[in-house]
Amino acid sequence: MQIYNTLTRKKEELPPPEEQKQLNMFVCGPTVYDYIHIGNARTFVFFDVVAKYLKYRGYDIGYIQNITDIDDKIINRAKQENKSWKEISEHYFEEFNKDTLALGINSPKYIKASNSIEEVKRQVKTLKSKGNVYLIENDGWYFDLKTFPEYGKLSGRTAEMANDAVSRIDENEKKRNKGDFCVWRLADKLETGYWDDDELGYGRPGWHIEDTAITEKEFGLQYDIHGGGQDLIFPHHEAEIAQQESASGLKPFVKYWMHVGFLVNKDEKMSKSAGNFETVNELLKKYSKETLRFYLLSGYYRSSLDYNEKLLNQSAAAVQRISEFKRALEITDQKGGGNIIKHNNSIVDIKESERVFFEALDNDFNSQEAFGYLFSLIRALNPPLRMGAISKEYAQPILEFLNKIGVIFGIISTNQKNIPHNIAKLVIKRGDLRQEEKWEDADKIRAQIEEMGYKVEDTIYGPLITQR
Repeated sequence: MQIYNTLTRKKEELPPPEEQKQLNMFVCGPTVYDYIHIGNARTFVFFDVVAKYLKYRGYDIGYIQNITDIDDKIINRAKQENKSWKEISEHYFEEFNKDTLALGINSPKYIKASNSIEEVKRQVKTLKSKGNVYLIENDGWYFDLKTFPEYGKLSGRTAEMANDAVSRIDENEKKRNKGDFCVWRLADKLETGYWDDDELGYGRPGWHIEDTAITEKEFGLQYDIHGGGQDLIFPHHEAEIAQQESASGLKPFVKYWMHVGFLVNKDEKMSKSAGNFETVNELLKKYSKETLRFYLLSGYYRSSLDYNEKLLNQSAAAVQRISEFKRALEITDQKGGGNIIKHNNSIVDIKESERVFFEALDNDFNSQEAFGYLFSLIRALNPPLRMGAISKEYAQPILEFLNKIGVIFGIISTNQKNIPHNIAKLVIKRGDLRQEEKWEDADKIRAQIEEMGYKVEDTIYGPLITQR
């Protein structure tokens, strides 16, 4: 099984579970001052699948996400709404929990930054004792990047490349180096959302330090997999490496770094700051969790994914088609046996189909390629299935394969509305006519379907059938 490692810029072999049973994985979680958007969800859904697939492969997975529940954005939101920072963070953490569970995400353990203050303090003091941080009066403790010459090894960037739209570099003209970042933010004792410390002063964690403090407590000084969105590579993950490797003296801090590509809306990265995002809780009112999960997993995770209604409808059609295929297999009553079927001189081997599907996942979690193999199987088996040429015995291993996909990916609906048999027959007839390029006759069937209260939309995964 291979994973693309951002640190080494190549695919690397993951030790098999016989050699290393336990794998620990950390993924950067949300800053809870607003609802998560569909771009955030791509990262969270993908790593939910990673955790579930690794478990399926035989690993014991320790998977945690941090929850940034104290931050400038939270404090500013609290001031705007005349509430405490804790009220804001608890409200949006609760909404985050609702949205992720509604998306079928149930694999991570969540740890709040505010519950990890003592761990943060200890790490800052370790860095202070080693000469890695310095104090700017009335501002905070800053990491001195000159003390870590390897800064930039993850991103291929340097401390001098600090001014861009995603860097979130702490600004202070008294910093020693342009890219130095705050690890402990000081404040007046009248301000809330801060904690006292005799050595460091009244303050709160910087953005980067909470992650390494949490992982050190949960996983120790080194662990296996760190995930997040591509926008976090620099400076956030770069800063994590600098902090942890400076504090511990051990390298590498993390063996495998995995990063998910952007969701793009009209060629722009989707983000709250750009205002071009859709929240998950609003999208869940229009689409099923299976549809949203399929959409988010339909592209190779390291590539950007377009966001538009057409792709969402294609995903709805895909989910509908998988569910209909599974239901047809469940109700077949033909007799026979074996794992191989021959239809129209084409041989379909379910064991081979399953092998290539999981082989794609073993190749850096390529869900896009795996889904292609799944739909090749559905296309090959739907005609004999409709003709009653598939037996219960042959259907059983296919259903077992689909159940595995359901557990890992969460894309097979358990409450998909059944399309009425007469409508389904007309849709099939229309599809046959289209294949024969009898467009006029096919259009007449479409009109007949619409008169019966249903709508047909053609997609790359087949027709999406909805009630009008």
